[in-house]
Amino acid sequence: MDWKTLQALLSGVNKYSTAFGRIWLSVVFVFRVLVYVVAAERVWGDEQKDFDCNTKQPGCTNVCYDNFFPISNIRLWALQLIFVTCPSLLVILHVAYREERERRHRQKHGDQCAKLYADAGKKHGGLWWTYLCSLVFKLVIEFLFLYVLHTLWHGFGMPRLVQCANVAPCPNVVDCYIARPTEKKVFTYFMVGASAVCIVLTICEICYLIFHRVLRGITQNKAPKSRSRASTCRCHHKLVEAGELGSDSGDDKRHASAPTMTPI
Repeated sequence: MDWKTLQALLSGVNKYSTAFGRIWLSVVFVFRVLVYVVAAERVWGDEQKDFDCNTKQPGCTNVCYDNFFPISNIRLWALQLIFVTCPSLLVILHVAYREERERRHRQKHGDQCAKLYADAGKKHGGLWWTYLCSLVFKLVIEFLFLYVLHTLWHGFGMPRLVQCANVAPCPNVVDCYIARPTEKKVFTYFMVGASAVCIVLTICEICYLIFHRVLRGITQNKAPKSRSRASTCRCHHKLVEAGELGSDSGDDKRHASAPTMTPI
């Protein structure tokens, strides 16, 4: 897997993220992706090769390994990292949609027309909801994978001995030994701890977004209401053509008739 490509894609999210989001992205790449690429793959690379069982029955060792490791830890972590980081791409896609919409608007009405968005990357309107939904999705994924990891191996520990009983083609209870269980346990706890830190940061970011949204709503309600700016640039051009607006006062009245910033 080319993690550098994923990092290059997600680096653009920093421009639209809060402080908690930037810290989250740093934790993901330093304590999860980097550890996964540098160390975790080597630690878990021999799990099936050195999975020894006290039997000579053909196929029994493979069946016992599949019984205890229905999915490899290293592959489960890879899926977790992919699913956790991909929701951030929704924010980039939404910002790209806003920029393209702004470009078409300027191309249609001219550069002198008022902008649809004061800042395409500002988390207002639809982009705020997209950002919030991406955080909720990441939070759900983190909890889901921790639950799966805890359920499959009956905890986050790694036993030295596992027993395979009543599984064909094994004739009886078979004892199997996991290679380097202590080292695997250390890395499992480390990855779980890093995931827990990301969960805390995501919860903090969700609370931060909601708090600022509520605070902004209270501030806007207390502020005096300005006159509604419902007319569009197209309406302004029609007034100019009809001669209702003079050319000298065109710039001032164009700003007065600027469209309301769309929340999408």
